[in-house]
Amino acid sequence: MLESDRQDRARMRLFVHTARIQGSMSAPAFTLTAAQTPLLFAAFMTDDTQALAMGLRQRDPDLLDRLIEQYQQRLYRYLLFLTGNPSLAEDLFQETWIRVLERGSQYNGKSKFDSWLFAIARNLVIDASRRKKISSLEDLGDPDGGTPYDPPDERASSVLQMLVSRENEQSVQLSLLKIPAYYREVLLLRFSEELGLEEIATVMATPISTVKSRLYRGLAALKTAMTEGAA
Repeated sequence: MLESDRQDRARMRLFVHTARIQGSMSAPAFTLTAAQTPLLFAAFMTDDTQALAMGLRQRDPDLLDRLIEQYQQRLYRYLLFLTGNPSLAEDLFQETWIRVLERGSQYNGKSKFDSWLFAIARNLVIDASRRKKISSLEDLGDPDGGTPYDPPDERASSVLQMLVSRENEQSVQLSLLKIPAYYREVLLLRFSEELGLEEIATVMATPISTVKSRLYRGLAALKTAMTEGAA
């Protein structure tokens, strides 16, 4: 198959998936457990990143199709929670997969694919915020301004996690939308996508210390938002 045919075929599938997700994900869900993903492809994805990297270098349209099937809901939810704008999230959803198609050779298989995917999406959000002057997203780069922060013991967050887990899903979603995007992002990646701290640091291109800081600050902000919402 010619290279141009591969790309055209992959792009056509991308538009089909985008149309499908526009009709099925008008309201994202935030939970403290990872989203369910297709099991048939999950083993390949988690156990053989080198094979995945090879497929991306070859721009295999069938591979791209399976990747979109597996990650479409997670990616769209991430983009929608960051932007708070369904139309913009849909545009960035398409653009993210186009970047995956065009720059698949940059994935080396040394990190998890979802970390690489979310990093692409995050950079697109930042670019869009600068072009469209979206003030709520401008601080995704460095919201804390280098202010030193010594987070409490790791166990301190468990109390807040228990609080969140007892709340109904709609209440958590509404409260999340009230806190800054840079806190919303780290909470979504940690608790909904169940990424580890190192993986989140990869997505955000920031030190783990910054991830921990935003995690604790974000949990505190979410607790405040939920308390105010219940008042």
